[in-house]
Amino acid sequence: MYDFDVLVLGSGPGGQKAAIATAKLGKLAAVVERRDMVGGVCINTGTIPSKTLREAVLYLTGLSQREMYGQSYRVKDDITVADLLSRAQHVIGREVDVVRNQLSRNRVALLPGLGAFVDEHTIEVIDGTGQEAKVTAANIVIATGTQPARPDTVDFDGKTIIDSDDILDLERVPQSMIVVGAGVIGIEYASMFAALGCKVTVVESRERMLDFCDIEVVEALKYHLRDLAVTFRFQETVTAVERHPRGALAIMASGKKIPAEVVMYSAGRQGMTAGLRLEKAGLSADKRGRIQVDEFFRTEVPHIYAVGDVIGFPALAATSMEQGRLAAHHACGEPVQALSALQPIGIYTIPEISFIGKTEDELTAARIPFEVGVSRYRELARGQIIGDSYGVLKLLVSCENRSLLGVHVFGTGATELVHIGQAVMGCGGTVDYLVDAVFNYPTLAESYKVAALDAMNKIRQIERMD
Repeated sequence: MYDFDVLVLGSGPGGQKAAIATAKLGKLAAVVERRDMVGGVCINTGTIPSKTLREAVLYLTGLSQREMYGQSYRVKDDITVADLLSRAQHVIGREVDVVRNQLSRNRVALLPGLGAFVDEHTIEVIDGTGQEAKVTAANIVIATGTQPARPDTVDFDGKTIIDSDDILDLERVPQSMIVVGAGVIGIEYASMFAALGCKVTVVESRERMLDFCDIEVVEALKYHLRDLAVTFRFQETVTAVERHPRGALAIMASGKKIPAEVVMYSAGRQGMTAGLRLEKAGLSADKRGRIQVDEFFRTEVPHIYAVGDVIGFPALAATSMEQGRLAAHHACGEPVQALSALQPIGIYTIPEISFIGKTEDELTAARIPFEVGVSRYRELARGQIIGDSYGVLKLLVSCENRSLLGVHVFGTGATELVHIGQAVMGCGGTVDYLVDAVFNYPTLAESYKVAALDAMNKIRQIERMD
């Protein structure tokens, strides 16, 4: 009756996993994607290039080795954009091949072009060469992702006034940069360019940045970024940007004027739903282009699903993948568990941040008694070996049943380390497991044992008082 059981719009992490999960269940799946965007925003302009750039910056600047070899240590003196982008393009090419291979190996049809609704079961695919085709599907998954939000009042030119996508098109590393917006993407790029020796000013209208993170961790990050000569302007708003021959001048609501070679806006992201003709399927999006879904990722139309960044928070590649898989299973009538509430968050600043579970502020506000166990990298042999003297791992432990309530990591390998805490929390383990476990030596993972012993010693002191 239909051409496909599940038709997916978009081949990013959510779309890929939805299509492959459908195929694994023995159903017919197809993905609609532009020819030059296989792998979606994640691989082509977002997560993969930005994380690869970060790796290139860390390597070429020698930043992580300066504790050992002195502050003047660098692998390469004159780092060019070509140095940074050659690594990014190599990784992007490989990742696109991986996605194409996975789709073809699982017999997922790849329909090149842009898709738009004709009705709630029919998609028109326009391939850019004037060719149009209509395909039908029993179920449709919208996984179109997002693009940088561009305020109407800002005159973007891709060179002096840019968004995060334009970073990949810069001709050279600027000497100075203003980052407007201290969200995850803004702070990640601010730390990268600061590490390259660019003088960065971060302007944020709120009074603090990354307010969903642990306060101590954010303060530690700010300290390190200031050490890299980053200037923070909190509770300030950019009202205008003037373009000049030598760069730009950002004018603040307070009257301040800040000069810089480049101004990068990081004003959140906009769901890519404008061209989908949602109304023809009986759907709508909010002003940020996001689509509302239920716990099974169904929209208002039960056989149309939406996953990934296009549905809003947390808008992470990792969660998008799981959303895609769960949506496909639900669409194919397979029993599914709801998405776990326990999701790790990774922020690839320099140094990186990762956490899972609750923050101290959240637990205090909820009046849940907890104790904190802390381990500092400088006390670990591995921390000394790799030259990370600032890293820290923090465990939040329930005083009532000794379960882990939160894990917060700041420093080298934070996004990898957090998964040990995730496994313990996910299996309902207690801090006693970490106290009794033997970790390889010397490793950063050892920090779990040190922090667990610290928490237990504090709990024991309280128990002795009773």
